[in-house]
Amino acid sequence: MSEAGARGVMPVPVCPRHPDRESYVRCQRCERPTCAECQRDAAVGIQCVDCVRESAQGVREARTAFGGRVGDGRPLVTYTVIGACVVTFVLQLASPAVTSALAFAPALAESEPWRFVTSAFLHSTGLFFHILLNMYALWLIGPYLESLFGRARFAAFYLTSAIGGSVGFLLLAEPVNQFGQLTSTVGASGAVFGLFGALVIVQRKLGRDLGQILVLIGINTVLGFVIPNIAWQAHLGGLVTGVAVAAALAYAPRERRTAVQTGGLALVVVLLLAAAVLGLSRV
Repeated sequence: MSEAGARGVMPVPVCPRHPDRESYVRCQRCERPTCAECQRDAAVGIQCVDCVRESAQGVREARTAFGGRVGDGRPLVTYTVIGACVVTFVLQLASPAVTSALAFAPALAESEPWRFVTSAFLHSTGLFFHILLNMYALWLIGPYLESLFGRARFAAFYLTSAIGGSVGFLLLAEPVNQFGQLTSTVGASGAVFGLFGALVIVQRKLGRDLGQILVLIGINTVLGFVIPNIAWQAHLGGLVTGVAVAAALAYAPRERRTAVQTGGLALVVVLLLAAAVLGLSRV
């Protein structure tokens, strides 16, 4: 073959990512050859994996009105809390020492502060409907709120509401009962009432009906005063905390959503700490 003829031969197209592979298929976006391994189906034709990745980085992630990722999958936080409560309940049945070590008692709050949180994962071993009702409410409402807030926000909201329930009990309950025994409380009811409060805020923000929710809250509030041995103080503390945190999450402006939500949550936590200090001064 002459030199002129050799110059006229077109080079064999190869994949930039795999130079040892011939490819006669080109990316519709960058027009470079792309082998079968690097090809990705696009709306029109084929794109290479590099162009698909670059395009994905420029697409804004879909979010709910409150910052949660759209289509975030299963409500893992809700299921994890339910699972933790069930496991802890089994441990309580196996050993009463678990309840004694983790229940919230105002007289022990300063020396054993973890009880502010751990008590929300315990339940009365003498009343099975206690854990059943709380877990049913969590299973019913939790996934809905978790899908709107997102997993991280919902987890922070739930734990803060649980602490709020303990703080409410610290402020409003007597540290020692009439028999001279330390007053204590267990249950996820404070956090569950936080869910009730959040549901009111969310539905109001979305412009949806509140009638059934308010009736549900009213019935549960009345039961807290009618049925003996119910810690209505924790219910009230969780409800107020849930409303405050949910308001910070729901009404944060979109352009400064994360900053306002984080600041609002931090403010509620600071107020709870201040209330706890006040409550400890009277114990």
